[in-house]
Amino acid sequence: MHVFRFKKLSAVLLSAVTMMTALCGCGNQSKPDSSEASAESDSAGGIVPVDLVQSDGSARVTIEDAHFQVGGKRLWLCGTNTPWDNWNDFGHDFDYDFWDSHFAALHDAGINSSRVWILCSGDYGIQFDENGMVTGMTEQFWNDVDRLMEVAAEHKIYIMATMMSFDCCKTGNRNHKKFRAMIQDTELAQSYVDNYIIPFAERYDSNDYLFSIDLCNEPDWIHENEECGKIDWKPLVTFFGKCAQGIHQHSDILVTTGIAYIPNNSDTRGTNVISDDLLKYYAGDDSYMDFYSVHFYDWMIQWHKNPFTMSPADYGLLTSKPNVLGECSAKGSEQDGIDLVQAGQMLYDNGWDGVFPWTSTGTDSNGGFEEVTAYSRHMEAQIADLIFPFGKDS
Repeated sequence: MHVFRFKKLSAVLLSAVTMMTALCGCGNQSKPDSSEASAESDSAGGIVPVDLVQSDGSARVTIEDAHFQVGGKRLWLCGTNTPWDNWNDFGHDFDYDFWDSHFAALHDAGINSSRVWILCSGDYGIQFDENGMVTGMTEQFWNDVDRLMEVAAEHKIYIMATMMSFDCCKTGNRNHKKFRAMIQDTELAQSYVDNYIIPFAERYDSNDYLFSIDLCNEPDWIHENEECGKIDWKPLVTFFGKCAQGIHQHSDILVTTGIAYIPNNSDTRGTNVISDDLLKYYAGDDSYMDFYSVHFYDWMIQWHKNPFTMSPADYGLLTSKPNVLGECSAKGSEQDGIDLVQAGQMLYDNGWDGVFPWTSTGTDSNGGFEEVTAYSRHMEAQIADLIFPFGKDS
């Protein structure tokens, strides 16, 4: 029998969480106020489709012995977050030239992977009917993502595609009530899986450079915060399980979820809310995470120390799967005096399978391209054969 035993965060921790969402990574102080988002139509008549990338499978990322690999060789994800160029890029404000030039610069600096938010506020791209059912994605959305995947393959940047964020449920965003209702209603949730998640997985399954799908950015805040609905974990876990099941049944793309608060992914420091047992119990046998992607910022240190100095096992993360740090400040840990160059090396030495600093675009006070490329050039000098197993220009 599977019973949820979730500990409530203390008032002190809730205060820290509030501070984190205001100041760090996914606080995104540079976002526009989505309550002012235009209600303009998402339609884009006359869009000329681009040819989808058809790979031969030689660059496909798989998992063997709890590590990523490509073509039988181990891969270490020397990554970054490039969450957006323009908030709500896909289906609204996509700039091909930015993504093309930025990915070229990242590859040149030794970056091999990037985490990109496909839906930011949920205001654009996705379509609902009057009953809250997801009916599909706009033509402009698909065209924009097609182009993202095209430049990713061209510049050999593996994409972790983050399908939604807690922001989609946040009061003030246009569709926040629909996202909240969808998560808590199995029929509505299935329409999201059938008309967004599965079509996405099927459309890009032939592109080796979509290496993974991140189901949601920091769902912890959908559970914890009133402004995001304060939804129980059970419907959230069921929702993620159904999404994972759809992807696994229709593609070879790896699945993860970007957990903000490490104890929510830990078997010893809290409750692993995306454990295989829970996901399969609520959503079926094909519901599981292929790897874990936790987030870290300095506010966590007083409770759970610093992952730069610890192994995944030290955190109680399941080591039969790869573990990456899906977000951390591009400035490293200012509190512990560890910059990103040192942090990248320490994470590798401590057995993490990759790191995705926040951000390559300098979206907030956590640093940007200069810090990210300093770490990536250092890591390339140390482990180039793991970052580019078949050569940087092959």
